[in-house]
Amino acid sequence: LRPRDLANRPQEQLQDAVTNVEKHFGELCQIFAAYVRKTARLRDKADLLVNEVNVYASTETPNLKQGLKNFADEFAKLQDYRQAEVERLEAKVVEPLKAYGTIVKMKRDDLKATLTAKNREAKQLSQLERTRQRNPSDRHIIEEILKNLYSLS
Repeated sequence: LRPRDLANRPQEQLQDAVTNVEKHFGELCQIFAAYVRKTARLRDKADLLVNEVNVYASTETPNLKQGLKNFADEFAKLQDYRQAEVERLEAKVVEPLKAYGTIVKMKRDDLKATLTAKNREAKQLSQLERTRQRNPSDRHIIEEILKNLYSLS
């Protein structure tokens, strides 16, 4: 490894970390959203079942009618819990994961700006060193390069 490679390694690790988070959080968000949609569809199907049991109960004898209505009521209560699960997952899991997409994009932009500034500074330091070696007595050019370098910081 060259010294420059060693200097770039932390940036590469940061870029890899941002890419890794971006990939996996995106996948997690999609899978959780699909899970929530499927749970909501299951709730919808159960509601249809409750309605059908109630329709059937209306055509039966009083004892069976009461039993079917009790069953339908209890099954409907279960669907209320399923609805709460859907809402909770949406609010507590899916929405925060969606927010990470924006955060990761901002971090990637920050990292890119930092790397650009660092590379620009390294080029100017290299230019300064070459100027010092070629013309050690030419202070005007050296001062101009230093002024540009410090304006970046």
